[in-house]
Amino acid sequence: MKAIRKSGGNRVTAYMQVRNEADRYLETVLRDLSEYVDDIVIVDDASTDGTVKLCRSFPKVKRLVELTESHFGREAELKVLLWKAACEDQPDWLLAVDADELFEDRMKQEIRSLVDQDRYDWAAFRMYDFWGSTTHYREDDLWQLHKRHTTALVRYLPGYYYFYPSMNHHVPRVPLSYNALPGHLSDIRIKHYGWAGNEEERRCKYLRYREHDPKGQWGNELQYQSILDPHPRLVEWKEDCP
Repeated sequence: MKAIRKSGGNRVTAYMQVRNEADRYLETVLRDLSEYVDDIVIVDDASTDGTVKLCRSFPKVKRLVELTESHFGREAELKVLLWKAACEDQPDWLLAVDADELFEDRMKQEIRSLVDQDRYDWAAFRMYDFWGSTTHYREDDLWQLHKRHTTALVRYLPGYYYFYPSMNHHVPRVPLSYNALPGHLSDIRIKHYGWAGNEEERRCKYLRYREHDPKGQWGNELQYQSILDPHPRLVEWKEDCP
């Protein structure tokens, strides 16, 4: 099937996987996304709190897949399920976002210029790991995600081969096969609040990683250990500094 690249009138579908996010950042993320995407697709990974009810309260959530068994530890399977659900209506563009991530406000004004063009098929952004608060991000030898770009916005191309690696953890958010296509490195930043909670929350995440990846097969062993560092190097977030 011939790929379709439209230079205007593109619709954007945001998609995410969630699990027990009702009391964290999900409401803020959905409210923010609803301002600049056309619809949202969600796969709920067997939540046991009010996550599903919260998702259903947002009109732009057009599809919500509820799993009865958690796929944590089988992340590649979950990513494929999510991708298929997001592509079911053949959207023009897909925005991959987690339930604890917020794009800078600039995204609301600039997303149209990112998608309404026929020159590239993906856009990547720098992501900042906020640590212990929503005012400072972590930056040291093991935490440098913000110094490179992460692909999060992709054009849907009917008939293109989509490939995810068979990994149990840390699976890329979009199919690896997009690497063969032309892309764009945006200066819009993503605020990742996954580590912004208190010490006990970070310790719980550390224990989950060690349980499901005890040998560091899917991640960085030293980075796992650094989660418990009591004195990480933190940098203040500047809203006006791209």
